[in-house]
Amino acid sequence: QVQLVESGGGLVQAGGSLRLSCAASGRTFSSYAMGWFRQAPGKEREFVAAISWSGGSTYYADSVKGRFTISRDNAKNTVYLQMNSLKPEDTAVYYCAAGATGWGTGGYEYDYWGQGTQVTVSS
Repeated sequence: QVQLVESGGGLVQAGGSLRLSCAASGRTFSSYAMGWFRQAPGKEREFVAAISWSGGSTYYADSVKGRFTISRDNAKNTVYLQMNSLKPEDTAVYYCAAGATGWGTGGYEYDYWGQGTQVTVSS
């Protein structure tokens, strides 16, 4: 069982930056691939970024490529999402997810989910 707790969301002006953190419980964090997803009001959940177990591989949605960076610190059981050049369309609840056997963009690859953190970008 893994528990995930996101933090770092908030209100920021367009062009600004935020860094989201997702702290995981348990001693096997390095065994999980991690992903970030988001869901805006009235829209379906969408993939944002993912990182492999070791952190050696990353993958991004086209909409955030070049602006967002996913990273992880296995010693701290934490995954991060650095978000730069934020746009109003980035406004959403952001969720982190942990996958024991795989990673991808569909969401179904992940076994555990956090409760989410709100990111609001004003124009």
